[in-house]
Amino acid sequence: MTTPHAFGEPPKAARKHHEHNHHGIVVQDPYAWLQDPNYPTVNDQEILDYLQAENTYFEQYMAPNRELVDTLFKELKNRKSDSDESVPYFHNGYHYQWRFNEGDQYRRWYRAAGSHEHEQIDPRDWVTLLDENALATDQDYFRLGAMSVSPNNQFIAYSIDTDGGERFTLHVIDLTNGIAVTSPITHTIGEAIWNQHSDGLLYRHVNEQWRPDKIYWRKLHDDQTDTLICAEEDGGFFLSMYLSQSEQLVFLRSADHVTSEVSYLPIDDFSATPVMISPRSSGHEYDVEHYQDQLLIRSNQRQPNFDLFTAPLSAHSQAQWQPFLEGDDNHYLVGHLVYENHVFVPQRVNGLDQILVIDQHQQQHFVELPEATYSLDLGVNPNYQSAFLRLQYSSLTTPNSVLDYDLASRSLRTRKVQSIPSGYDATQYQSERLTATARDGKQVPISLVHRRDTPIDNSAPLHLYAYGAYGYAVPPAFSTNVLSLLDRGIIFAIAHIRGGDDLGYHWYQDGKLQQRENTFNDFVDCTHHLINKGYTAAGKVLISGGSAGGELMGAVVNQAPQLYAAVAAHVPFVDVLNTMLNADLPLTPMEWPEWGNPIESAEDYATIQAYSPYDQVSAQDYPPMLVTAGLNDPRVTYWEPAKWVAKLRHEKTDNNILLLKTNMEAGHGGQSGRFTALREVAEEYAFFLSELQSM
Repeated sequence: MTTPHAFGEPPKAARKHHEHNHHGIVVQDPYAWLQDPNYPTVNDQEILDYLQAENTYFEQYMAPNRELVDTLFKELKNRKSDSDESVPYFHNGYHYQWRFNEGDQYRRWYRAAGSHEHEQIDPRDWVTLLDENALATDQDYFRLGAMSVSPNNQFIAYSIDTDGGERFTLHVIDLTNGIAVTSPITHTIGEAIWNQHSDGLLYRHVNEQWRPDKIYWRKLHDDQTDTLICAEEDGGFFLSMYLSQSEQLVFLRSADHVTSEVSYLPIDDFSATPVMISPRSSGHEYDVEHYQDQLLIRSNQRQPNFDLFTAPLSAHSQAQWQPFLEGDDNHYLVGHLVYENHVFVPQRVNGLDQILVIDQHQQQHFVELPEATYSLDLGVNPNYQSAFLRLQYSSLTTPNSVLDYDLASRSLRTRKVQSIPSGYDATQYQSERLTATARDGKQVPISLVHRRDTPIDNSAPLHLYAYGAYGYAVPPAFSTNVLSLLDRGIIFAIAHIRGGDDLGYHWYQDGKLQQRENTFNDFVDCTHHLINKGYTAAGKVLISGGSAGGELMGAVVNQAPQLYAAVAAHVPFVDVLNTMLNADLPLTPMEWPEWGNPIESAEDYATIQAYSPYDQVSAQDYPPMLVTAGLNDPRVTYWEPAKWVAKLRHEKTDNNILLLKTNMEAGHGGQSGRFTALREVAEEYAFFLSELQSM
């Protein structure tokens, strides 16, 4: 293992007296000063100096590894096409497509007039709609939030974020002359929905705590009379909105992680009073589509894995809901999409993604796919009357593919397969599906891929990844980046641990609140399983995770540090207790249903304190660790990883390297730009390889 003194002394954060007292428990927090009280502005010079010192230390570590970083970056970049383009989709008289031209960091968006799906477009007919590269000029960070063309095809609304803080500015431009038709709308969450007449749009306002709390209607050419459509007063609920597939209704949704409430407006009258579908009831989560002049409602009121119901547009109580499709313990209904004569239900059956097709006669069938294990999702499907269903498909060994499913013939047509310019031979790789027995007897799936010539005799290093929160299932999807590990004899595995919904909604519920430690235990138990089956050995396991997955990294190295060779924790949510105790932070009230409310509940306080990575740092040996942060991150504030690293440096008893890299001009997702982001992947991989080499 590489030792810190090889690169000079690591930074040492000052320890300052600070304590908090809740439920009669006094906790010392000597690194609380790293939270700038002016956040989201960070201008405390002592804090900035400390973060910069950590960045300098990171650069000192990377200096002898720059050749390796450059080699890895070249590999990663060479697997990406310099020029690339999407499969066009057709909507409202136009075909739409994005492209990367050679050297582009960002997309260029185009459209071409047309009459129907799948017609051939003369290349000369494509017209530039939006150039992200031009918008990103002179910006250290750039992200396009959303883009929407008006129904009359004359105007475009788009939003941008230029610092990673996810507070978007919305612009509206006349496509005929490029002139703005309203002043920029600041403090938005990104998207816009046009009214039927193309003379106004809805947008979501985000407050100072980064919570979408209001939806407004702005009329074009009138900046002074934005009309409030709805507001959410509960600090734990976020407002969202979406246009029905029929483009006749706008749904307004207020929700936290377990409860939702939906109303709707007609697209031709934003001045109407929103129609409530079902008032919020704690634990009842539902979402709605518009299908054949009725509502199609996905709800977990009866079945945790959700059912589908129909209801009249005028329904005012759940007594008027009629069963349409029932879920069960093995069929988890994860969403729904509607066409005029079809309903598509993505679902997870025993952990495998499938799509159920239901026609207007209630005839059902599943889309048949070519592999036994894969990742499947809906693609861009904007047309209510389409004859095709666009799908996104891949597996651990199959590159990302765009498929069109013909509803009449029930056949699949491949429209695009991810290009890998440097070459790729799928026959050189093998994927597997394993099952680990957790300490409480639960069977935890593991997806795994390796080169066929990698020995399975405990000699190979292994990279284990997981997330395990918010009901997000990590798909066994293809990654060109991972090839750089596989080709160096490293096995790659995904642990489908509790906290995600990989095996159904219950799988999510068993990894939250009082059951949170199941997530961490599953990960450690999966590690032991992989060792026992000969895939790797203790001390040869590389692990990584980001955000809530970074919290996972912190918890498992507290529990079983001896198992791991090196750790990458990206924007890790590691100061869980302090964050959940601060109701003024952007996400805290909304997060209480996920983690618990330690302000009100002594039980929740004790539960969180018992696993919170920052609170549980102890005087023991830890593996080498690379930790990243984003100064402008609104989701996991920069001070969480900074405090954690500072405490680890003070407490740990080893000489292993500990690095903190803070992106000073970015947020939760790291640096922007398709090639710039690859360099951060190269740095992570170089860190892993360097630590393996020094063993």
